[in-house]
Amino acid sequence: MPIQVGLESYSIRASHGAFDWEREQEQTFVVSVWATIIGEPRGEDLSASLDYGLIQTWIDKAFLEMESAHLLEELAARIVDQAISQDVVSGLKIRIEKPEAPLPHAGGLAVIEKTWQRSE
Repeated sequence: MPIQVGLESYSIRASHGAFDWEREQEQTFVVSVWATIIGEPRGEDLSASLDYGLIQTWIDKAFLEMESAHLLEELAARIVDQAISQDVVSGLKIRIEKPEAPLPHAGGLAVIEKTWQRSE
């Protein structure tokens, strides 16, 4: 059975969105990333697994260090682009929530989910 390493409900403030004003002012995003690990890591060898802090670094880079994105899908793709370099990662599931999304009516939560699998 595969092992998943994750970082859930990481709240970050950044400037992304379809509207110009969203890319000019910060709003909250809540990001969860689960990485499927190749093999069965055991013992004390961290290199056989994935550091949670690295996942957080991927999110920070995608949201804070790169140019503002119009789509949440682009932000998820940026996280995948960083994970590809980790040989122990065989897949990812990414969920990005945008609690302050400009919806026409009160209520609801804007969210995207992306699943990525390493091709054999």
